[in-house]
Amino acid sequence: MTDDAMIVLKDLSKAYKVGPSTVRAVDSVDLEIPRGQLVSIVGHSGSGKTTLLSLMGGLTKPSSGRVIIDGTNIWTLADKEMSTLRNEKIGFSFQFASLLPTLSSLDNVRLPSTFGSRNGSGDIGRAAGLLKLVGLEDRMYSYPGQLSGGEQRRVALARTLMNEPKLILADEPTGDLDEDTEADILEIFKRINSEGITIIIATHSRAVASQTQRALRMNRGHLAEDAD
Repeated sequence: MTDDAMIVLKDLSKAYKVGPSTVRAVDSVDLEIPRGQLVSIVGHSGSGKTTLLSLMGGLTKPSSGRVIIDGTNIWTLADKEMSTLRNEKIGFSFQFASLLPTLSSLDNVRLPSTFGSRNGSGDIGRAAGLLKLVGLEDRMYSYPGQLSGGEQRRVALARTLMNEPKLILADEPTGDLDEDTEADILEIFKRINSEGITIIIATHSRAVASQTQRALRMNRGHLAEDAD
């Protein structure tokens, strides 16, 4: 493991029992990603890429192997320590925005700061700045039902950045978007990455993967550098 590694996976596996059979959703994956790299993991539905991201983010416990984030073997942590690490170091971005319908864009973005050590203190200005970053400063007080799907996705991305994560795990963040909105979202990811944040994007799209610095391919639980 090199000194500049943001995330390291060592012999990481996740197996599920399906009736009498065992399905290895993630099978003996080894991977090292340095700080500040923009990486894509390409694979079809069922290839294991979503499970892999869930293991990386401490949301799913592996059957075996290690996940080391910023020098910490996360599966040696107690539940409270794991929650703190996720809240302070990892940002999650998903295909569906999952905004709270009763909160404005500003309050949805502020939400992560109400947990953990930040306690939401003085974070209105930061939330407003993040909405400006994603091009929605004029929709600050709009509610999710007043936003388009692409706008909701941008609010969710701003929310991902609220606690200043070192690592962003994005699962199909451009899925179901039109080409122009997809391009806009990818440009935002690139801008975020230019600030030194490590980003891993799971996607089925080679067009998305072509925009990243490094492309990996997931197939039947196995991960390899993408040769195409």
